[in-house]
Formats: sequence, structure tokens, C-alpha cells
Amino acid sequence: MLSEKSAATVRATLPAVGAAIEQITERFYARLFDAHPELLRDLFNRGNHASGAQKSALAGSVAAFAGYLVEHPDQRPDAMLSRIAHKHASLGVVPEQYPVVHEHLFAAIAEILGEAVTPEVAAAWTEVYWLMANALIAVEKRLYEESGGPGLRDWEVVGREEETADVVSFLVRPTDGSPVRDFRAGQYVSVGVGLADGARQIRQYSLSGAPGGDVRRFSVKRVHGGTTPDGEVSNRLHTHVRVGDVLQLSEPYGDLVLGDTAGRPLLLASAGIGVTPMVAMLAALAADGHDGPVTVVHGDRSPADHALRGEHRAYADKLADSAVAFFYERGAGPGDRAGLVDLSGIGIAPGTRAYLCGPLPFMRALRGRLIARGVAPADIHYEVFGPDLWHAA
Repeated sequence: MLSEKSAATVRATLPAVGAAIEQITERFYARLFDAHPELLRDLFNRGNHASGAQKSALAGSVAAFAGYLVEHPDQRPDAMLSRIAHKHASLGVVPEQYPVVHEHLFAAIAEILGEAVTPEVAAAWTEVYWLMANALIAVEKRLYEESGGPGLRDWEVVGREEETADVVSFLVRPTDGSPVRDFRAGQYVSVGVGLADGARQIRQYSLSGAPGGDVRRFSVKRVHGGTTPDGEVSNRLHTHVRVGDVLQLSEPYGDLVLGDTAGRPLLLASAGIGVTPMVAMLAALAADGHDGPVTVVHGDRSPADHALRGEHRAYADKLADSAVAFFYERGAGPGDRAGLVDLSGIGIAPGTRAYLCGPLPFMRALRGRLIARGVAPADIHYEVFGPDLWHAA
């Protein structure tokens, strides 16, 4: 892993690099998109770039990776790398793009830090970069071998279901009639959408239907403010895409999957549109006859805003041992709970494995409460819609 000489240099310069990392990443993206405008038009999320979320995610991941190598020079943060690699694979990132990133990232470092970037410092941080890049390339290669390779293919919309005022589900089938690869409950697909200005933007959406069959379902929450990049894809899907239209989808990716759950107590906790992977997980558990205890927790603004609410409860009710707690800020009915998600009245069995999906503040708060209740950190898994800012906080 990281050499002793480089570890010492990175350890000494990490505070300075960390303090300037936001400036470095801002300059990096400016250089990258000046040289390759097609990347912003057709690959990077323009909404995340405009909001600064993409910059913060890159800064956080680089700093977290470097810090981990300094503290554990003979290890690497595989969980973080896996999450990034799955996202890259869903976008079709290829090895040839990593030297391009290296070129513009290190030029940005030199611009921002100036004379502090001695040859020794540049060599040490280059070693960090390629340790991370080569690890990602290796994971992405394996993912491509399993999925059939990078890229999107054409899928026809064969069904459209209005779940709530702001959530629509799309059912799609390959236009060429080719076999549909199975997926693991909890995974997502990248969806490529052509926009009015000629760009093709890509977003990730969890598969919200049960695994199996030749039709896939994903559900899209409208992001209000559709005239800005922040909501341009969700609004395009909501307002323009109908049965018979063609979308481009990747193969399924994502590491928020159930794994071996035999006899394990499970907690599936979500908020808002984070319900989508949980419904797929519950469908898979019901189909497999899971007999361990399963606790289902969900928070939403109201029952009317709770997408897939009927399926959410119906699949849970099919399980041999399940408990359901739906929390609503308003309009809670019989059997529901009023207010924000509160675990204080919910039993957490020893050995529970938890799966979380929803807004980042929700997941951070829930993770802290679960650890305080005795759940092992290694047994808490999460999915983030958009750039993973967990490491940037």
C-alpha cells in the first residue's frame, strides 16, 4: 500500500491539502470542463456541479482516502471504494479517464498550493491518487465483467404509474428483446435522458420492483425547480416520458444489498423516496421466505406523500415475523405514528443488521441512535441518492 516515505509526506501535508481541498476541487472541475465540456454535458450531474455537491463529495472522498492510508498504511477503505466504483460503473467510467482526472487534479493542486508542492510532495500525493484510482479500476473491471460491460442500452417504457403527486414509477423492457439480467434487491440503474439543449444527463434511480422477470421498475421523485439543473431530469421524466418512449438504462449496480440474511434480525429504515430500495428488499425477503425478525421503519410528510405505501406494508405483512412503524409529520391515521422517525419505542434485537436510505441528515441521526442501541457499525449499511457527502462533513 502507501510507502513509508510517502506516508510521512502525506501525513505532514494533509492539514494544508485538507484546508485547501475545496479550492483545489473547484479549480480542478473548472480545468476539466474547460478541456472536456462533453463531460459536464453528458456524464457529470449538472445539478450537483451547480450546487457544489459534486465538489464537496470529491474533496471528502480524497481527504478520507488519504487520511485512512496514513492511519492504516497496509489497508484501504474498501467500503468507500466499493460505493464509488458502483456509481462509476453505472455511469460507464473507463480506465482511460483516470489519467485525464490526474492531469487536471494535480495541475489544480499546483495552482492552489504553489511552491508548497515540491517534487517530493507531488510524488507522495500522486502515489495516493493512483492507489485510489487503481483500486477503483480493479473493482470496476470486475463489475463490468459481471454485468456485460459499460454503457447504456435502450429500454422501452411499457408502463407508467402515478404513485403520489411527486413520484412516478416507470416500467421498462429492452427494445431489442435481449435477456434481462437479474439484479439484487437494493440496487439502482443509471437512466440517461435527452434534454432540450441537446445534453444527455444521467441520474441513478433504485429499482423499486421485485427482482426477476423481463421488466424493470424504477421510481422517480420530482425535484421542484425544473428550470434549474437541480431538477431537470426528474421533471423531464415526469412531464415528457410516456408509454412507448425509449430511455437509456445501465445494468444494475450498487452495494446496498441484503447479502446472507438467514435468521438475522433486520431493520429496513427509510424516509421519503428512500423507500424504493426497501420495497424491493421486502419483496425479495418475502419471496425467499425469510423467517427472521424484520423491523420496517419509514418517515414521510404524510400518507399521501408515501410512495409505494401499499406495497411497503403488504410485503412486510407477508413475512413470518415483521413489525411496521410508519411516521408522518401530518395526517397520521390509525396504526400510524405522528411526527419524525423515533426509534425510542421500537425494539432493536441483538445482532440486527440495518439498511438505511433517505436524506443524509436522517441517516446520520439514525446511525448514531442505532450505535447507541448496540448495533455494530459494520452492520449499518446505507445508500445515498446523489454524491456521497458523508465523508465531506
